[in-house]
Amino acid sequence: MILQALNNLYLRKKDELPPEGFERKEIPFLIILDLDGHFKGLQDTRSRKGKKLIARQFRVPKEYGRSGKNAWQVTNLLWDHYGYVLEWPKSDSDIDKEMARKQHNTFMSEIETLQSTYPDDKEIMAVYLFLLCSTQKQQVFNDPLWSECKKIPGCNLSFCLNDKTALICDNDNVREYVANSIELEDEDDDTLPSVDIKGVCLITGESSSIARLHPRTPIAGAKSNAKLVSFQKNMGFDSYGKQQSYNSPTSKRATFSYTTVLNHMLAKDSRQKLYVGDATTVFWAESSNTFEDIFASLFGEPSKENPEQMNKAIYALYSSPETGAPPLFDKDYTPFYVLGLAPNSARIAIRFWHAGTVDKTARNIRQHFNDCDIVHGPKKPEHLSLFQMIISTAVQGKQENIQPKLAGDFMKAILTATPYPKTLLSSVISRIRAEQSGKDNNGKSVQNVSYPRAALIKACLVRETRYFNQHEREVSMALDTDNMNIGYRLGRLFAVLEKIQEEANPGINSTIRDRFYGSASGTPVAAFPTLMRLKNHHLAKLENRGRAVNFEKLIGEIIDGVKDFSTHLSLQDQGRFAVGYYHQRQDFFTKKTTEKEDLNDGRS
Repeated sequence: MILQALNNLYLRKKDELPPEGFERKEIPFLIILDLDGHFKGLQDTRSRKGKKLIARQFRVPKEYGRSGKNAWQVTNLLWDHYGYVLEWPKSDSDIDKEMARKQHNTFMSEIETLQSTYPDDKEIMAVYLFLLCSTQKQQVFNDPLWSECKKIPGCNLSFCLNDKTALICDNDNVREYVANSIELEDEDDDTLPSVDIKGVCLITGESSSIARLHPRTPIAGAKSNAKLVSFQKNMGFDSYGKQQSYNSPTSKRATFSYTTVLNHMLAKDSRQKLYVGDATTVFWAESSNTFEDIFASLFGEPSKENPEQMNKAIYALYSSPETGAPPLFDKDYTPFYVLGLAPNSARIAIRFWHAGTVDKTARNIRQHFNDCDIVHGPKKPEHLSLFQMIISTAVQGKQENIQPKLAGDFMKAILTATPYPKTLLSSVISRIRAEQSGKDNNGKSVQNVSYPRAALIKACLVRETRYFNQHEREVSMALDTDNMNIGYRLGRLFAVLEKIQEEANPGINSTIRDRFYGSASGTPVAAFPTLMRLKNHHLAKLENRGRAVNFEKLIGEIIDGVKDFSTHLSLQDQGRFAVGYYHQRQDFFTKKTTEKEDLNDGRS
């Protein structure tokens, strides 16, 4: 179904995608020629984006796969790296010089064949005359821009006439030449003879030429020759005498279609791509849909250039441009797909696959935001993206430390409105316990139960209650004084004891959280007796005796009905401990803000 959906997307976007046999490729430098094949200069196509120089993409004949010791025998048509185009070696060693010579001869041979096929094409003739003249090629190396070009390992080059904007490799005769050679081409350097095998395509259902090898689809973290569909030769994957991709017959045209549109979505400037942990995720609707435009903003890292982009996307998810109307995407039954791809040792792994409708997917995402909704400070964002939440589970808050499968499983649960992965809750709890004594650059204690972590824990507990423990009281968005769960109550109690210590010792750098959070949330009986004794000492230091009395009353309300401190809290109750602690801390802050506002109102 994945390949069929991609093939349908290609048919939808056919007019804006390269034709069969072509692809879009970054070409950093162009060799500018006149009709006589004279070199006129190098053109740098790169432009600065942030700190990087990004080359412009051009439509060029499809890149051929090549590997092994005989890779030099395979060249691309009218474009390639400087070894093929200009006989420039990657180093000064004799081996690399010899390799560049062989690569250039292969490139030249392909140009000679093309020129003999279209002897009247002046553009092709210009390239042919340039390559025949060593003096003209030497002028490239004397160009001021050549020093920039050779800095790029394996820099791709192509040709353009000085009075044209389109590349020579994209003219009418070249397109015809490529179209005529599609059915004859072999996709990779291989020992099997090139034969044309007919069969029924599993994607289109039509009888056509079957592809022995599928084109590559490189993704972040994968090898450059990674493929979505591939079979290793002579490794037990052959059946009924069929080798490689003949085991899953797909026509050459269908393989081109699905890989072309997939590579289009994976391009650097694509708006239909986002990163979820180690998974490169692409998404699309069966027909043009506004949901495609906002999807990445709902899940990706908020843009520094446009920080309000996510809020606008969420507004579109919940609201309609017309006041009083239902949400924008309700009753939109357009099929919607999400595909998560992850690097593997030899090929691309499918991390997750979602096939639904715009209506159902939008509802499920709204449910996710509702489940994660929790009280927070006024300067915090109203909603958290998937990236902001999942990064809170990583060691040192670094993206590369996100657990490989966790992000993908989390994303899948969001899209299908199913319980979040069990490893998610344990990962958040582990990070909170591990960072209980963390310090910032100023030496002050870091808040280990942060807004994103509290939101994640609350969402996990809500989903678990909804699906498995409906008798359990659902964790609320804000402080719930009626929640009698032992974990939640002890979390609240711990927050009160910490608050007492902070008010008794203004400016303290280290609190009981730094020493006791782990034991208090896991084995309460080992920590709370000591903490309750310390509480008496801290209360005695408070100058405001009314404040001390209020703290005593609050403690009494919290532990009312608690017979003893538990010897052990389950993982779920440790989560409730964290949420109770967070809720109580937020309540202290809210009350403090309200009291200030009331005082100001009284003075005015």
